Amino acid sequence: MSPTVTRDVVLPLLLVGAIGYSLVANNYHLFLLTMVCLTVLVGVGLNILLGLCGQVSFGHVGFYALGAYVIAILTTGPGWSFWAALPLAALLTAGVGAVLGAIALRVSGPYLAMVTIAFAFIVEYGAIEWRGLTGGANGIANIPQPTLFGLVLQERGIAIVTIVVAGAALWGYRRLSDSAWGLAMRAVRDAEVAAGSLGFNALTVRVLAFTLSAVLAGIAGALFAPLTTFIAPSSFTLFQSILFVLVVMVGGSERVYGPVLGALIVVVLPELLSGYAEYRVLLFGVLFLVVLWIAPGGVAGLLARAIDGIGSGGTATVKVRHEDGEGAPIAFAELLAADAGSAGLRVDTLGIAFGGLRAVDGLTFEALPGQVTSLIGPNGAGKTTALNLIGGFYRPDTGRVTLGARELAGSAPHTVARAGIGRTYQTSQLFGQISVLDNLLIAMCRGRLGSPIATLAHDRVRVARARALLDFVGYRGADNIAAAALAHIDRRLVEIARALAAAPSVLLLDEPAAGLGHADTERLGVLLRRIAQSGIAVLLIEHDMGLVMSISDRVVVLDAGRPIASGTPEAVRREPAVIAAYLGSGKFDVQARAPGWTATRDTLLGVSVLEAGYGATRVLRGVSLEVNSGEFVAVLGANGAGKSTLMNALAGALRPIGGQVLFIGRDVARASAHALARAGLVLVPEGRQVFPEMSVIDNLRLGAFARGDADAAQIDAMLARFPLIARRRHQRAGLL
Repeated sequence: MSPTVTRDVVLPLLLVGAIGYSLVANNYHLFLLTMVCLTVLVGVGLNILLGLCGQVSFGHVGFYALGAYVIAILTTGPGWSFWAALPLAALLTAGVGAVLGAIALRVSGPYLAMVTIAFAFIVEYGAIEWRGLTGGANGIANIPQPTLFGLVLQERGIAIVTIVVAGAALWGYRRLSDSAWGLAMRAVRDAEVAAGSLGFNALTVRVLAFTLSAVLAGIAGALFAPLTTFIAPSSFTLFQSILFVLVVMVGGSERVYGPVLGALIVVVLPELLSGYAEYRVLLFGVLFLVVLWIAPGGVAGLLARAIDGIGSGGTATVKVRHEDGEGAPIAFAELLAADAGSAGLRVDTLGIAFGGLRAVDGLTFEALPGQVTSLIGPNGAGKTTALNLIGGFYRPDTGRVTLGARELAGSAPHTVARAGIGRTYQTSQLFGQISVLDNLLIAMCRGRLGSPIATLAHDRVRVARARALLDFVGYRGADNIAAAALAHIDRRLVEIARALAAAPSVLLLDEPAAGLGHADTERLGVLLRRIAQSGIAVLLIEHDMGLVMSISDRVVVLDAGRPIASGTPEAVRREPAVIAAYLGSGKFDVQARAPGWTATRDTLLGVSVLEAGYGATRVLRGVSLEVNSGEFVAVLGANGAGKSTLMNALAGALRPIGGQVLFIGRDVARASAHALARAGLVLVPEGRQVFPEMSVIDNLRLGAFARGDADAAQIDAMLARFPLIARRRHQRAGLL
C-alpha cells in the first residue's frame, strides 16, 4: 500500500473508531476522549506554528481561554446560542492572534516565547480582575450546552462534535502542509533570507501561521466551555499552555498525526498514574527529556521510521527522478526566454555606509538582458553588499536601482523578487527540510500562495516545468530527497534551478563556483551562458577569473567599495588599476623568508593518512603533513580540492573518517572543536564568522574568555597589532 493511500485511510478509520467508541463509552471515558480531541485541536494549531513555521508559543492557553469565555459570556448573559457565539469566538481569537503575531513575530526564539508567556498571564489575570464580565476567580457556572435540531447536545453529543471538528482540523492540516501555504511556512523556517528573495514576506507568512493556530485554540476553548459547564481562570494556567506545546513535541512536530499521539500521552497518561498526581510536573519533564533523547522527531517520527524500515526490509530507498511520460518534453530554453522580461537592471551611484565605513560608494553599471555582467574585486571590496543593496536586504544611502522603469532602491526583498530579480547565495540557502522538487515548486509561486488546500505536487504542469528546470541545469539526482542531503555541486545546481523557477528577468549569482572543481566550473560556465542566451540578465560575483573572463560580456571592478574599472573582459584585464588592486601582474619577486625561529623545531601538529568527507562523499584521502614550532605551512589547491575540509577536520569541526591527528603528541582526531580550541588548536574559518551584534572589543574578549588567563594587557596588545580594528573597537562587528 502506497504512503498516499495509507494517509487517505488512516483519518477515516480514526474518526469511525473514535465516534464508535463515544457511543458506548461511560461518562468518565467519554470525558477523557473529548479532552483528547480538544487537545488534538490545539495541537494541530501549534503544529502549524511550531512544525511548519518553526516558531514556539507558550501563550496559546490565552486563545483557549478567550474562546471559552466568549461562549460562556454570550450564552449565559445575552442568551446567544452556542452556534451563533462560535463564529464570534473564532473571529475574536483570529483578530487577537493576528495583532499579537504581528507584534511578537518580529522577534524569535526565547524572545518570542517570553512575549507569548506574557500574553498568557495577561489573559489569566485579566479574567481574574474583570469580575463584572468574567466572574473573577469564581468563574462562570451553568454554561448551557448547545442544541442541534432542537436536541440538547449533552456530553456524548459534544464529544461527537469535537471528534468531527478535530478530524476536520487534521484533514485541513494535511492539505495545508502540502499546499503553497505550507511550503512557504517551511521555506521561511528553513531559510528566511532565501524565502524573501523568492517573493515571500516572512512576517506575513508567520503571522498567517500564528493566526490559524490561534483560531484552532479558540475553537477548542469554545467547545471546552459547554463540555464542563463551568470555567474559571484556574482552568487556563501557564502549565496548561506548556502541556499544549508538549503535545506537539512528544507526538512529533510537522507530522500530521503527531498531535493525536501527543494528546493521547499528555491527557491519558496522568489518568493512568493518578496515584502519583503530586509528581505530575516531574513526570512530564522526564517524559519530554526522554522523547528528545530517544526520538527527537517525536513518537510519530519514530513510528514512521520503523514502518519505513519494515517496508523497505531495513534498507532506505530513494526514488530516482523519472519522466512522467505525459506530453512532449519541455524545450526549456524557449520557455525560459518567454518568461524572461526585456527589462535590464540599472544601478546609478549606489552607496551605503556602515558606521564610518563606505562599504559601497558611487557604484554605477547596467546588467542587460542576454548578457553576463560580472562584479569582481578583492575580498571586502563590497561585492556582496552591492548584491544585498540590489536585492533589498540593505537600504542604500545614495543612488538608484531600476528594473526597466520600476524604481527598486529601498524596497523590501520580497518586493524586489516579485519585480523579477532572482538570487543565489555565497553559502547555499536551499530549504533543507523539504524535497528538491518542492524547493522549485514553491519558487514558482513568487510569493503568491493561492488556495490553502491546493496541493502543489498535483499540479502536473508545474511539476513538469520543475523537472525540466532540473534537467536544464544538469541536476541528475532524485528530486524527492531532502535538499539538505545534497552534495555541494548538486546544491549549487538546485539553487540556480530554484532561482530560475521564479522566472526572473535578472539573476544575481554570488560566487556560484566556490568549492567546485575545474570540470564542474567549466560546466557551470556553459550553464550561465545558456541562461543569458535565453534573455535573462545575469549579474555574477566570482573570484575564479578564468570563469569570469570566459563568459562575461562586461566586467565591473570594485576596490574598497568604489568602482575602479568597467568594460569588456579584454579591456578590464589590461587596466593598470585592476592589475594593481586585484588581478596582479603575474610576476613574482619572491625572497626566502629570513629565519625567525632559532629554538628547536618540535612537531606541534602531525597529520598521517587523514581521510574525511561529507556523507558518502570522500573529500580527503591519505593526507599527511607536519607543522613544527615556528613554521608557517601553506596548503594550496584548486577550488574543491579539500582545503577547507582539511582545516575543519583538524579543528574538530568535522570528524575524520580515518587517519591520525597528533597535537603536541596527543591524538585529537576524535576531539571536539571547543576542546581543541581550549588546548590551543584554533580555526579561523572562511567567511565573516564574527558575532555581528557584539562590538569588536567584545568579540576579542569572548575569544579570550575560554583561555581563562587572558587579561586587558593581552587584548590591548592584540589591538596594537591590528590598528585598523583598534580604531573600530566599539563598532558592531557585523558592520565591519
